[in-house]
Amino acid sequence: MVTDLTETTSNSETTAIEIRDLSFAYHEKPALHEITLDIPARQITAFIGPSGCGKSTLLRCFNRINDRIPGAHLTAGTIHIHGIEINRPDIDLQELRRRVGMVFQKYNPFKKSIYENVVFSLRLAGIHQRSALDDSAEMALQSAALWDEVKDRLHSSALGLSGGQQQRLCIARAIANQPDILLMDEPCAALDPTATLKIEELLHQLKEQYTIVIVTHNMAQATRCADLTAFLYLGKLIEIGPTLEIFSTPKDPKTLSYISGSFG
Repeated sequence: MVTDLTETTSNSETTAIEIRDLSFAYHEKPALHEITLDIPARQITAFIGPSGCGKSTLLRCFNRINDRIPGAHLTAGTIHIHGIEINRPDIDLQELRRRVGMVFQKYNPFKKSIYENVVFSLRLAGIHQRSALDDSAEMALQSAALWDEVKDRLHSSALGLSGGQQQRLCIARAIANQPDILLMDEPCAALDPTATLKIEELLHQLKEQYTIVIVTHNMAQATRCADLTAFLYLGKLIEIGPTLEIFSTPKDPKTLSYISGSFG
């Protein structure tokens, strides 16, 4: 059976992802311990914490990319997206990953034209009508604030774009499928300050349409972009709350130590 991820529950308009008592391991090594939190819809939620604390592992649980890693497995708990438990055996992973798009740390455009990068997943989904592909490509590039920069060279190689443009192209590629949720794993880590600012400005625009979850080591970026911030440490969720509160009046001393630079 293919589960329809458009099914909703009563609180799905305000909560996009519900995580309850989630534990995860790589082989026998625990990576996440009893994580419970709600990701609000159409807001930006940032995961912060030192390297190896479980931020990216948690993020990759939301579209089950971790399934591709030998020995990686959920050991307990649940993840609901729009009221659907995504670890059910009847989940269509292709549909899940269409609805939950992902942008990685290192921009990774395909060795194809700008246009073909954007419509790649649509072709895989069986969409071949040129007008539909054209409309989707323009919509995605407009949404990624890239259309005006590339509209006259859509059939040129994507590898000729600057780093910041390539990352925005990867965002366009992710949203061409019209997902509900965008996962971003350190999307600005490989970019210069100017390109980073453009991505951050773009995130504020995109949250009007998408739920965004971002992993970042850059605490200043979290304060600029995120509505909600979660601090993870040693695979545990230490604290989550409105970003300004987390950075101004954290409740847990570990959070205070991290944001003040005592470790990390």
